[in-house]
Amino acid sequence: MIAFHYPPLQGGSGVLRTESFARYLPQSGWQPLVLSARGPGHGASATQTTQETHESAVMVRRSITLDTARHLAVRGRYPACLALPDRWSSWWFSAVPAGLGLIRRYRPAAIWSTYPIASAHLIALALQRLSGLPWIADQRDPMLDDSDPAQPYPPDAHRHRLHGWIEQGIAARCAALVCTTPGAVQAHRARLARLDPARICLIENGHDEADFGADTGEKRARSRFLLLHSGVIYPSERDPRPFFAALARLREQGAIDRHNFQLRLRATGHDGWLDALLWQYGITDLVTLAPLQPHAAALLEMQAADGLLLLQAANCNAQIPAKLYEYLRCRRPILALLDAAGDTAARLRSCGVDTIGQLADSDDCARALLHFLALARACHAPLADRVTIALQSRQQRSIALAQLLDTVTCGQVRPSTGET
Repeated sequence: MIAFHYPPLQGGSGVLRTESFARYLPQSGWQPLVLSARGPGHGASATQTTQETHESAVMVRRSITLDTARHLAVRGRYPACLALPDRWSSWWFSAVPAGLGLIRRYRPAAIWSTYPIASAHLIALALQRLSGLPWIADQRDPMLDDSDPAQPYPPDAHRHRLHGWIEQGIAARCAALVCTTPGAVQAHRARLARLDPARICLIENGHDEADFGADTGEKRARSRFLLLHSGVIYPSERDPRPFFAALARLREQGAIDRHNFQLRLRATGHDGWLDALLWQYGITDLVTLAPLQPHAAALLEMQAADGLLLLQAANCNAQIPAKLYEYLRCRRPILALLDAAGDTAARLRSCGVDTIGQLADSDDCARALLHFLALARACHAPLADRVTIALQSRQQRSIALAQLLDTVTCGQVRPSTGET
């Protein structure tokens, strides 16, 4: 398993996805060997005890990497070629020999790598070509997005071409490509014509039941309704400005005020930008910014909130925020401001949650919030049932990955002989 995002690194859904696969695959007969990064470029933030706990159950081999922007820059500038396909491209030079050493010593049956650190796929591509082992490429996010010609992803032309080359390498060499949403599956099948559509599979994100335990969080009576958004707010993909405008208008109309409503934005990753917006819209008394906290504390906060806020713009219709699955497991009312035609809205509706508004429409944000508050305060907000929630656990996702590993190693799905 080739993964840049792995404990002791903290703070992202990618860490949780890979760590959960590594933890639960042995229950289905697969023993992971993890190849991850170390050194100043990895940015590990957990304690040594945490690292030892994870590595006591799973064999982890780490190889050195540097962060180009931090370690190879002079006065904040560096040649763009040193950060292709990403700022951790130096990892390739240590990880490929380390991976070959693991293959020679342990004779693994398959290779698995996970994006959005594109260097992980480049490492896997090299190891697959050198070993011939079946390779599963895990696409947590799309490497390319040309749905809007005016705003292609990646926007940089050099990176865009390299990502396209890597995708074609995946199509030529992988035994299976895994996506996390139905929309991503459709997009990859349309773009990678040379790859058999049956080899593009869906394994969604999920929640880890072990992270919740018996305690559902302390719920207390509040004079102020606490609406919580937990996680990053991207300026483009989760632009909150229409919602902020709705809050300002509702406050002017007397529908909400600082005595009966509070929005808490936890670990946004863009506090400076958001703080300026709060002052611009005059809602600093309604909205507070809160810092990053450990995952366990974040889950308890979600479970104790009166409501949970989900933001997702139309340009992410083929994506589902990983925290949605934890939101559903918390069984707290969810206000989803997004595009009704996207995968996130479809997943919510399939779980029985229809408290949805259009993020791009300030008027609809206001309507959705008032409707949501009325339902939540009356304890009538729709919640996912426990059977539906259980089917979306990371344990179930690990079973799906184990079944895919069974398939690709039994010869039912084989890498193509095409070169890249």
